[in-house]
This record gives sequence, C-alpha cells and structure tokens, in this order.
Amino acid sequence: MIELQGVHKSFGPKKVLRGVDLKIDSGESMVIIGGSGTGKSVTLKCVLGLIAPDAGRIALDGQNVAKQDRDAFLAKFGMLFQGGALFDSMPVWQNVAFRLLRGSLKRPKSEAREIAIEKLRRVGLTPDVADLFPAELSGGMQKRVGLARAIAADPQVIFFDEPTTGLDPIMAGVINDLIREIVVEMGATAMTITHDMSSVRAIADKVAMLHDGVIKWSGPVAEMDTTPDPYVRQFVSGVAEGPIEAVR
Repeated sequence: MIELQGVHKSFGPKKVLRGVDLKIDSGESMVIIGGSGTGKSVTLKCVLGLIAPDAGRIALDGQNVAKQDRDAFLAKFGMLFQGGALFDSMPVWQNVAFRLLRGSLKRPKSEAREIAIEKLRRVGLTPDVADLFPAELSGGMQKRVGLARAIAADPQVIFFDEPTTGLDPIMAGVINDLIREIVVEMGATAMTITHDMSSVRAIADKVAMLHDGVIKWSGPVAEMDTTPDPYVRQFVSGVAEGPIEAVR
C-alpha cells in the first residue's frame, strides 16, 4: 500500500532523511520507532505530500504520490495528531465531521452529524459529548475525539503521530487498544510514529527503526526483542551505552 524508495530530505545543511526504504502492506500496522529528531515526522509528512522529498520515490497503492490529484489522494487518509489538534471554536461533532462538511467528501449536515455521533460511540463516547466543546473535555476524551475524526470518512490509510503523548499509563493503554481494534475492524493500513514501547507492542504488526536518516532494521514486532540489531536492542532496552548517542 505504501512504499518509500531512497527518500532523501534536507533542510538547509541538515540532512534529515538519507535514503529511507520502507514497504507497508495493505491492511498492515507499521510502527516507526526512533529517538526525537531522527526524521519520523518528516517521513510521515513526505508520505502525505506536505513536504516534497529532495530525492527518491513514494508510492501509494503503486501510484507515485507526487503525481496524484491532491483532493482524491488526501481523501484516502485519516490522521490522529499528536496534540489532538481539535478546533476550539467548533463543537465536538463538527470536529469529528470536519471533512464530511466540506470538499469532495461533503455530506448533508444532518448526515454528517449522525456519522460523527456513530464514530464517537465507536471510541467509547456517548452522544451527549457531541455538543460539547474541546475545552470541556479531559485529555483522554480529546484523544478519543481525535481518533473518531481520523476514522470519520472510513479511510484506507490511517496515520498516528505519537498517539499516547500526554496521557497517563491507563488511558494510554485504552487508546492503544482502541487503535488496534479499529485498525483491524476497518482493515485499514496504519502507519504510527512513536517512541512509546507500550504503543509499539499494542499496535504494531511490523516495526521499523529509523536512525540517522535511514531504516536500520525492519521486521515483525515479535522479532523486535530478539533481533541482534544493536540500534533496536539499545532503543528497546533504553540503555545509554550503544550506537545511538544520547544528547547531553
């Protein structure tokens, strides 16, 4: 479903991606791990077409991302943002139905509201939440609303950007379980970027280790703890000694 071949991206003299090669099969949940500043978010933005790579090729379902119609292309994606990214001035249901109220996916307002309420139910929120505003919700509820918005248009591909950031361990576990259930239920292809190992173990079918602008290792999540790859072993164990230099 998603393929990156030799993707490079620099910002001035800073080389962030130095030849990323990665394949994500249809219906697969791929989690990209790596330290802060290793290029995880840049990789995701390149796939979405928000940033143009300097070199290399990115394909969605065999078609070059750079040559696709933007509206039709973006309609295939859902996104759960790291900070929630809810619109404070809109009630919850309008946040969830944001894409269904405009553009190529536009639906009648009453239909969009019904879909929003159904998606809210799917993430464990009751219909009365629909008319509240984001500021009236807890952090965990806001994350659920963000997840409901990500799946509102039944996308083929869903991106999760640090899905448990800012949540306590119990709520993080709830969100991880919800993500896994929904991705399997929808048959969607998922790409998650995180450094939270509990998320990795809960969400991933496969894991890719991004460091120094390249994928150092990729394989099934079941092999993550036994791989001899020194980068993965150091990251998973969280020790200071190893090929990954700690920023002091």
